[in-house]
Amino acid sequence: MIKGKFNSIKNIFLLKNYTIPMKKILCILALLLFITACDDGNLTVDVIDFSEVAAQKCSNKNVIYKVKGAEMLFIEIPASTFTNDQTVDGSPIEVPINSTNKVTYRKYDGNVTSSNICPTVPDATPNLKEEWHATSGTIQITSTAIKSTNATDNSTRISGYTYNIVFKNITFQKPSGPQVYETFTFGNYVMMVNPLAFGFNHEVDKSACSTKIYDFSGGEVFTLDVADYAALFANEVTTTPRTALINSGNKLSYRLYSGTITDAYFCSATIPVTPTLTQQWDAIDGIAATSGIIEVSTTTLGTGFQHTIRLKNVTLKKGNSDFSLGNDYLFGTLITN
Repeated sequence: MIKGKFNSIKNIFLLKNYTIPMKKILCILALLLFITACDDGNLTVDVIDFSEVAAQKCSNKNVIYKVKGAEMLFIEIPASTFTNDQTVDGSPIEVPINSTNKVTYRKYDGNVTSSNICPTVPDATPNLKEEWHATSGTIQITSTAIKSTNATDNSTRISGYTYNIVFKNITFQKPSGPQVYETFTFGNYVMMVNPLAFGFNHEVDKSACSTKIYDFSGGEVFTLDVADYAALFANEVTTTPRTALINSGNKLSYRLYSGTITDAYFCSATIPVTPTLTQQWDAIDGIAATSGIIEVSTTTLGTGFQHTIRLKNVTLKKGNSDFSLGNDYLFGTLITN
C-alpha cells in the first residue's frame, strides 16, 4: 500500500519535471512565431532627427522648414500662430495637426535647399524619394522673448522671440505604414521684431484737454497720467524731488500707432478710426523705495518753472512680455507758468 503511493508520487514528480522544459520550449516557439508574423514591414521604425538643425521660414509663404542633407521636415502653419508675446510657463500654444496646420517629412535622392520648398514652383531636382504626412497629433509652441541689456543703465529691449516647437502624439503616415512619436522635438524657430524706437526728444507737454502729460514722436506716444497733478507739478522750486509710485492712480503708458499722433487725437470727442493702435505697453505697479518711482524736480526757467521728470526702475508690460526702462530714465521736461 505504502509502496504504491510512493510510486504514484514518483510518477507525478517525473511528469512535472518532464512538462517544465516543454513549456519553455513552447514559449520560445510562440515568441519566434510572433516575431516572424510581425516582420511584414509595417513595424519598421525609421529614425528622423532634426533637433540640431536651425529652422528657417520661407519669405513668401507660411512654411517653417529644416533641411539636413537629403532630408527635409517642414510645417505649414498660419503666421498668426506665432504671437509677439511670451507664453506662460507650463502653458504653451497648442494647435492640432490638421488641414490648416500640416507637418511633412521628405527624403530626396540628393541634397536639398530652400529652392525645393519656398518657390511657387520648387526646383525639380533632386528627386523626391519618400514623403510622410502627419495625420494627427498636436503642435506645442513655447515662446520666449529675446532681450538685449544696456550695461550702463540696466535697461532692456525686446528684439525678437524664440519659439520652441514640439510635436506631441504625432502620427506620420509613411509608405510602409504609420509611425507614432509620443514626443518629437522640432526645435527652435527665431523671429526678430523691430525694437521700439523711443525716438522722443524729452520735451513733454500737458494735454490741452486733460492733466495728462504727453511726449509724441511720429506714431509713438508716451503718456503720464497722475492722480494729483497739482501736487506733483506745483510751481515751487524743490530741494529734493517730489515722488509718486506707479499704481492704479498714477499710470504710465507707451503706445505705438500706425501713423503720426498729436494731442488732437486724444482730445477728439470720438477717437479717430486712423491711425490705428498697434502696440500698448503699460508700466507695472511700483514698490515703495524699490521700483516704479516717478521723480519730479522743479527749477525756475525765466518767469516760469521747469519740471524734470525721471522714472526710476520702471518696467513696461504687454501681455506676458516686459522690458525695463533701466535705473534712471528721463521722461522729459515740462514747462509751466
